Amino acid sequence: MTITIALNTETVNTLDLSPAYTVIDQLLQEGTIVSHEQQLNFAIEYTLEPGDPRELSEIPELRLWFVRLDAKYPWLPFLLDWKAGELGRYTAMLVPHQFSAKEGIQYNPEALEIFLMHKIFVLSDWLKQQNIPWQSRLKSMAQMLGYELEDAFFEMF
Repeated sequence: MTITIALNTETVNTLDLSPAYTVIDQLLQEGTIVSHEQQLNFAIEYTLEPGDPRELSEIPELRLWFVRLDAKYPWLPFLLDWKAGELGRYTAMLVPHQFSAKEGIQYNPEALEIFLMHKIFVLSDWLKQQNIPWQSRLKSMAQMLGYELEDAFFEMF
């Protein structure tokens, strides 16, 4: 079952997280968050001036909204629909990058590595608290972002 958080220009420009709170807090209150792994999508309707060539992840106001969301729910990648590209889009909102016509999105490698390691540490703690097997999930997330993590890495924490 897909879960959608709808954003529009006004909610983004006012840093209004209520669309996300409504959805995510309900899952937390119901105790059903675990059963919604990789089911969350964002429907973003952000008005741009005619001829504005920017991608959504290049809009500072939108990126700031996602930074605020990430501060509230740093474990959110657990819910994102990775297959639908939501992990990549979420990452693009938080990590400096450039677009290439040939190669698509090109993340700043050092920023991506810092982002990934931060998410690995946050999610490992959160998944352990939820009693959810975590190593394979974190390895899969790293692979989605172009990294391979060895089992020995997880032995350090």
